[in-house]
Amino acid sequence: MSAHTCEYQTPRHLKFFNKKCIFLMHLSSCCLSLGVSHIACDNSWEEIQNKRTIRAENEVEANKVVNNYRFGFRKWKSHVTERPFEDRSEVVKELYSELNLIKPHSGHFITCGNVVYVLLFGWWVSLTYFLVGMLMFITITGVPYGKLCWKLSYYFLWPFGKSIHKIGNTLRRCCDQAPDCECDTDRVEDDSPVLLPSPTEVLGQPVRTSYWCCFSTYVWLLLGYPPLVLIHSLACFFSWILIFTIPVSKMNARTLGVILLLPPEDVFVSTCSERKSSETRALLCCYHAANWYYYKYTVDGINVFAVNLLPLVIVAIVIGYIDRDNRYTSSDVKFAIAISSIIPLSYYIGMGIASISAQSNFAVGAVVNATFGSITELTFYITALLRGHQAANPCLQEVVKTALTGTLLGCILFIPGICMIIGGLKHSEQRFNSRSAGVSAALLFISVGGVFAPTLFSKAYGNLVCDTCTSSTGGNSTSSSSERCHMFLCRFLPSYLLCVLVVRPLVYTVSVLLPLAYITGLIFTLKTHSYIYNIHVGGPVTAHHGAVVHWSRWRSLLILIMATVLMSACADLATEHIQPILNQPNISQYFIAVTVVAMVPEIPEIVNGIQFALQNNISLSLEVGSCIAVQVCMLQIPILVLFSVFYDVGFVLLFNDMHLCASIFSVILVNYIFMDGKSDYFQGTALVVVYLILLALYYFAPSPAGC
Repeated sequence: MSAHTCEYQTPRHLKFFNKKCIFLMHLSSCCLSLGVSHIACDNSWEEIQNKRTIRAENEVEANKVVNNYRFGFRKWKSHVTERPFEDRSEVVKELYSELNLIKPHSGHFITCGNVVYVLLFGWWVSLTYFLVGMLMFITITGVPYGKLCWKLSYYFLWPFGKSIHKIGNTLRRCCDQAPDCECDTDRVEDDSPVLLPSPTEVLGQPVRTSYWCCFSTYVWLLLGYPPLVLIHSLACFFSWILIFTIPVSKMNARTLGVILLLPPEDVFVSTCSERKSSETRALLCCYHAANWYYYKYTVDGINVFAVNLLPLVIVAIVIGYIDRDNRYTSSDVKFAIAISSIIPLSYYIGMGIASISAQSNFAVGAVVNATFGSITELTFYITALLRGHQAANPCLQEVVKTALTGTLLGCILFIPGICMIIGGLKHSEQRFNSRSAGVSAALLFISVGGVFAPTLFSKAYGNLVCDTCTSSTGGNSTSSSSERCHMFLCRFLPSYLLCVLVVRPLVYTVSVLLPLAYITGLIFTLKTHSYIYNIHVGGPVTAHHGAVVHWSRWRSLLILIMATVLMSACADLATEHIQPILNQPNISQYFIAVTVVAMVPEIPEIVNGIQFALQNNISLSLEVGSCIAVQVCMLQIPILVLFSVFYDVGFVLLFNDMHLCASIFSVILVNYIFMDGKSDYFQGTALVVVYLILLALYYFAPSPAGC
């Protein structure tokens, strides 16, 4: 080859397909002119494709994104710092609006979401206001509040395009002098100084009595306000639970906390299109009852779905530990609530891990990810093993093994597959770093091979016969070799003897080697060969002190500890009430463990992977599943074995043939698909279909013997 080098410059606006093609043509011609092979040019383009520039708002966010590419670190999509509100899109700004701004609106108010509001909330809220208004009229002293209730009854039946204002002194005097006027603020002029009384007040008009000195106020607070508190609280709760109708929740909360506590003469209802005086202040103005983008809504950095599921934790603990005799709820309901409560706790644990890692150095982040990264699954598995050992129930040990296998299958097949499908439908074809994927594939082979090595050994030598130990008549030989043979491998070595003398030492050996392989992977990918990921931090990165984090390190640590304690309580309840679920005659125990027990704790990870894929970052989507699978084999299983050493719960690392074949086949298949560094929805469909086929095998498989 020539001693010359191939120099090229990447255009700054190389984002469109035609620009990419021109760049490839220049690269190819440059390489051909220098005699460089086509394979070398392809490798050069692959290196350019794999090099990724991270755009981050601040240093903390940059650390979080860099951690996403590190082996052994939990992949996290959500922001750990507050994003500047002015930099958000108009769609996102609308989500966090307090519904007190009047903006130009040219669209129609008759939408699907607004009609659904009338059917779900509007009619009964309006009816309640009408009835409360009648009650206020009966009390005589509450007539002003009765008028207000009827105004609000009209408003809440169809609030869209209408607004509620707090009026000032000028408008109040106008309404007092002519109660039936329309309060046209453009015709009302008041030249009185703001800090001096008006001429009418000077001529003898009495000054208005203080709000808290009126008898009607206490009649309202005792008779009218309480039923409206109940109605608005119910409407606020149900509309918040539905998520997409959060504007209705905000509207009810603002009415309850602000509007209903104002003097009735200060509240004015009009249409949003009417011109308002400078003395009026908008309190409530709603245009749409639903917004489909509210799935992005966060509360203190936590997605609204996780926030809404958090009360399940309290419900699970209350009904689980109070109703011990199942008088009010069945075991099936308790198990469903307890297993569902793991979802928000897993999300909070993930947020805590990401927050601490982003605000700390590499060593602290690695320790936090290693200790708390698998705490969700380990809590459930250890609790199940303890309960099974105490109740002499071997079925729970089989549930743990099946759940471990189900987590492997889900992380190897389902998570990458569903991410490929969703990402491929949006971006047609996606590329990922084949070298980093190769490292993950090698670790998957090592981890799965190590985990199933004792199983392969028992399958190969479980029925071993010692020929020098027995004669044709069945008598024992008297030689010393015969005695040694009889002690070890005589007459089809019993399974218990094989387990004690051979399999357990092999399991302990594997459990020591797998964490060592994990540590080696950390050193390889994070220190000696970190250039594989080609990560460059760019963009408007600000200093750490300029970033407003959602959770500080101490707060994150406190939340991690609390979530772990609550997780152990929910796992204890789930394992306590899982037996009626396992006893279902029409569903195999294998299927329940491989789906519900294995995949429910991984739902936050699935959501993260899908979000990465939608942003055309399929590399992180694939790493989400690989990282969990590697941690299951190299950390979780050795920890379970170590726990069994100190507290014998009967856990033996021997899997049945179906677990063995399904896991090895899945690893081979996913490595074959990842070879070319490209992904599309067809490859994702293949992975998901294989996963569903394996689920069908578990569904029709008979339950374990004795369960």
